[in-house]
Amino acid sequence: MEPPRIVTASEWEAALAGMLTKEKELTKARDAMAAERRRMPWTPVEKDYRFDGPDGTVTLLDLFAGRRQLIVYRAFMDPGLGDWPQHGCVGCSLMADHIGNLAHLNARDTTLVYTSRGPQAELDAMKARMGWDIPWYTMIPDADGAFDVDFGVDLWHGTNAFIRWPDEEGDRVYRTYFVNGRGDEAFVNTWNFLDITALGRQETWEDSPPGYPQSAPYEWWCWHDTYGATEPGRWFGDPDPGDPSDPRPPRPVEECDHCARQ
Repeated sequence: MEPPRIVTASEWEAALAGMLTKEKELTKARDAMAAERRRMPWTPVEKDYRFDGPDGTVTLLDLFAGRRQLIVYRAFMDPGLGDWPQHGCVGCSLMADHIGNLAHLNARDTTLVYTSRGPQAELDAMKARMGWDIPWYTMIPDADGAFDVDFGVDLWHGTNAFIRWPDEEGDRVYRTYFVNGRGDEAFVNTWNFLDITALGRQETWEDSPPGYPQSAPYEWWCWHDTYGATEPGRWFGDPDPGDPSDPRPPRPVEECDHCARQ
């Protein structure tokens, strides 16, 4: 690895000024995108979805906890994933590690919850072990289907936004937005911190100078309580050949099924 140019402090300040101009353009572009999101049409939620929670069975409307807006992240904390019931999906665990004090969201009349297929007892034990304090519910499928299937998060993670709005029959729930894939990166501060460092995320897809340290994306992550104790490894399956939007990279040909984390 060769370092970039070494310059004087004044030359560095000039280079930073040039970067700050681009940073401001990016900030304004994000603001413009957020403005477009606020103008997205809404679509009504027609089914009566049910969830198992700490206090028993609740509806999607109950998840709002009396607030106007609801954000639902589908976390793959399900039987058969990771080393369940000790852990679930490594990537979803990384996401959960970055959820802070929800009082700030609540102050803007917004509730955030996580949903999974795992039973409440196992989820509670996992939350206690991992230090997570997130409202977490178990999806209950019925004859009409399941929440994760209907909202595009049965096979891959994603975040749905909803709003409740009164009509002549009471409050009605509408779906207002959805992000998945790299759209969820905004919720993981680790990436934002790494992106301002000289070495970046150190993943092979990045445009870095020759010789910079890089490893395969996704595959260096561990549960936060197992770094140094277990070897990182691939923790997801092969991409779906019938889904061109599936973001999972193909498995290296030399990696066998026995070694791959499904």
